[in-house]
Amino acid sequence: MGLLFSATGPVRQSFPPKPKFSVDDIPDLTGQVIIVTGGNAVNLRAFSQALLQHNAKVYIAGRSEEKVKAAIKELQTQTGKEAEFLQLDLADLPSIKRAAQEFTEKETQLHVLFNNGGVMFPPIDQLSAQNYDLQFGTNVLGHFYLTKLLLPTLLSTAKTAKTAKIARVINTSSLASESQPSSGINYNMVKDSPARKKAGPIALYNQSKFGNVVFSNELSRRYADQGIVSVSLNPGNIKTELQRHLAGIVRMLINAILYPVSYGALTQLWAGTTKEGATLGGKYLIPWARVGKAAPASLDPAAGTALWTWLEEQVADI
Repeated sequence: MGLLFSATGPVRQSFPPKPKFSVDDIPDLTGQVIIVTGGNAVNLRAFSQALLQHNAKVYIAGRSEEKVKAAIKELQTQTGKEAEFLQLDLADLPSIKRAAQEFTEKETQLHVLFNNGGVMFPPIDQLSAQNYDLQFGTNVLGHFYLTKLLLPTLLSTAKTAKTAKIARVINTSSLASESQPSSGINYNMVKDSPARKKAGPIALYNQSKFGNVVFSNELSRRYADQGIVSVSLNPGNIKTELQRHLAGIVRMLINAILYPVSYGALTQLWAGTTKEGATLGGKYLIPWARVGKAAPASLDPAAGTALWTWLEEQVADI
């Protein structure tokens, strides 16, 4: 979700013009295999519904088998098409490895990976299974590891495609990424530490969303010439389950600038399904389906190299 936490944050992202793109503009996706992480939440059911209605084969990757399968059943009633469940806990690295193995045993192609799951503002004592900050461990490290494991399939798909020689990785960030200090990622806060506890959930969320943009840009630098279209984006201020940890005046203020669920997947779907989206590698998108400007610090190649190196080190022995 995109949140306006910075006094200098672009108002045009929090109060965007009426969208010019709609789900009716999605082309036929017959033959395309797509993974959506976090696909069991209310807004992401609408996301998956749009993909199914346009004939994609959709894997909904989530932690709760009960919730995801209930969503799949509802989607089948709505669309007449059945999505596939992929067991995935982004806060647990071995779970991610099992999910990638399960997928590659079933499929030889992956046209679009929507890195769309995440957590926001959990209690400060909550950590990932491997003791990373829950937000950075889930939002950044978890999605990096999933992408890394699926990269051979993505590259193969791009190489063998009959038309556009691409595969897409769509990384959901947030306007909160623009609130990260220009110094970039503080690696003293990615695992439990006094610095992490002092920072608090909002700053840690901002850092994780900044990390999404840095990762997306670095993925584009490394693999764009092999057909990987990597895009990061602010999906907009959408009313979702992510706000469940908010309380009091903060909840009231945030709720005042939230948009309906129907807007929630527009920018991702534009990037992940359209011909125009195929040209957006390395870009940062804003609501609704527009190209914007990411935080300058997130564009620094040195920051991308540093994050990629750190991420590789964390998963080397999984």
